[in-house]
Amino acid sequence: MENKHAMAHTIFIVEDEKEIASVVDMYLQAAELKTQMFLDGTNVVEAVKEQSPSVVLLDLMLPGKDGLTICKEIREFSDVPIIMTTAKVEEVDRLVGLEIGADDYVCKPYSAKEVVARVKATLRRLDKQFVPSSKEALQVDESSQTIQYQQKVISLTTVEFNLFKLLYSHPNRIYSRQQILDLVYSDYRVISDRTVDSHIRNLRKKLTELETPEEPLRSIYGAGYKFEPWY
Repeated sequence: MENKHAMAHTIFIVEDEKEIASVVDMYLQAAELKTQMFLDGTNVVEAVKEQSPSVVLLDLMLPGKDGLTICKEIREFSDVPIIMTTAKVEEVDRLVGLEIGADDYVCKPYSAKEVVARVKATLRRLDKQFVPSSKEALQVDESSQTIQYQQKVISLTTVEFNLFKLLYSHPNRIYSRQQILDLVYSDYRVISDRTVDSHIRNLRKKLTELETPEEPLRSIYGAGYKFEPWY
C-alpha cells in the first residue's frame, strides 16, 4: 500500500501566493502527507534545521529571502530533497537552481496533481534508500547493546548505544549537541558539549571495527551530528 508510511513524512510548502499554497496543501494532505506552509522565506532555513522535513517545495521568488538563497543555505547542512517551483522558465534559471542543489524543478502554472506526483516519486526514492538488503544492513540488538555488520560485532556502553540508536533511528536528520544532551543524557548529570563530542569519538572508533563501506556518523559543522546510510 503506497500510503502505509505516508504520515511519517512532512512536506514544507514555501510559497508566497496563499491560494496556490493552500491548494497544494489540500492535495498533499489528501495524499495523507503532513504539511507545513510558509508564505515567505524568512524562517524556512531554521525550520528545516529544527524539523527535518522529508521534502521542501520551494518557490523561487519569495519575500524575506529568495528561494535560491534558501536552497544554498539548506545545502550547507542538509540533503533534504528540494523541488523548486517558479514562473520564470528561462533555461538559465533552471540551471542555476539545479546547480546549487535543487533536486527537481516545476514551472508555473502547474497542476497540484503534478506536484503531488513529483513529491510521491521523491518519497519513493527516499524510502528505498533506507531499506538495505540483509547483507548490507546493520543488526542492532538492544538487549545486548551490540551492533553487527556482516560477521563483525561490537559492544557499546549504555550511553554509546542510546546515542547511536537516536541517530540511527532517524537517518540523515541532524541533531544538535543540545538536542543530544536532552534526549540521551536523561539522568540529569552535569554534562557538557565536550562530553557529547567525546562519546561520539568513542562511538566512531568502535564503529570502524565493523568495516562498513563508509563512516556512518557524520559531523555537520556548526549544526551537530547525523547518521548517514551508505546503502
